Amino acid sequence: MIRPLSVLVIDDSAQNRRTLTTLLESAPDVRVLDRAADGEEGLRKVLELKPDVVTLDLEMPRLGGYTFLRLLMRTAPTPVIVISSYAHRSDVFKALELGAFDFIAKPARGTHESLEQLRGELLEKVRAARHVRTAARIPAPARGPVVANEAPQVLAIGASTGGPPAVQRLLEGLTSEPSPCVLVGQHMPAHFTRAFADRLDRMGPFTVTEAREGDVVEPGHVFIAPGGRHLVVSERSGRLELHTPAPVGQDKYAPSVDRLFESVAQVLGARAVAVVLTGMGSDGAQGARAVHAAGGEVWAESEETAVVFGMPQEAIATGAVKRVLPLGEMGPALASLVRRRRGT
Repeated sequence: MIRPLSVLVIDDSAQNRRTLTTLLESAPDVRVLDRAADGEEGLRKVLELKPDVVTLDLEMPRLGGYTFLRLLMRTAPTPVIVISSYAHRSDVFKALELGAFDFIAKPARGTHESLEQLRGELLEKVRAARHVRTAARIPAPARGPVVANEAPQVLAIGASTGGPPAVQRLLEGLTSEPSPCVLVGQHMPAHFTRAFADRLDRMGPFTVTEAREGDVVEPGHVFIAPGGRHLVVSERSGRLELHTPAPVGQDKYAPSVDRLFESVAQVLGARAVAVVLTGMGSDGAQGARAVHAAGGEVWAESEETAVVFGMPQEAIATGAVKRVLPLGEMGPALASLVRRRRGT
């Protein structure tokens, strides 16, 4: 019998601590070891109790969430899930860069339906902690100059758990050849994807925006699939356009990596390039088959750097993946591929 997952809840609100404890302990395979009211108490209890996973509020007295994460990852790396409000969604991405592996958005209202949704998401991500690697962060390579191109290479990227920092690092590795257009399908709630795009945009040299219906594919631009909707590409009058359809009943993920990859395969054929990064589950595997069948290339992040190897592993198992690379090598290798295809 598998032992229950142990959780430490850190939040300065006593009510939030009680609510999270109740939701977590509604599952027989999860046990709340203890609770802490601030980062200082939380760090002490992590070192003492050694929980499997920590839930963390970022805004706390004495020792805030960012400092807690820096100290925790330096002294006792442990999977951390950030509990964030929509009002502070931009803070989430800094926390992910500091070592948190995922986040959950607090419901705006404490209705039965919203609490039940929170319970499901919380338990799913706590269980994902069994598969999380808490390895040291990979330094980013130096940035290069922006290069324009009339007909950009399109790179489709799929990611889930651990994805935001991985996407950032991949883009940083692409800066020596920032001419492609990059389409990103990252599992993320609605309202957070725009903040994610804004954060990446400030880091240059790519222009990064949340994709909108009818956007035109252009060089040096990164489009982030909007949370709660899909991102697909089509060809119209000789140009590539983006569409953001709403999910239908059978869709498990929105955005769906499979839907993104399948559209790229259909429109670009042998020119398609799809990359599967860290994530839980199998989203992207079906799309990888479609890209491979169309004559395109599928790459996947290796187990040594993936925070969660689920999505890359499932894609590799299809036999469609051409290259498996650690994250630090992915961006530069894609830059080399783009240059070869451009004949430069």
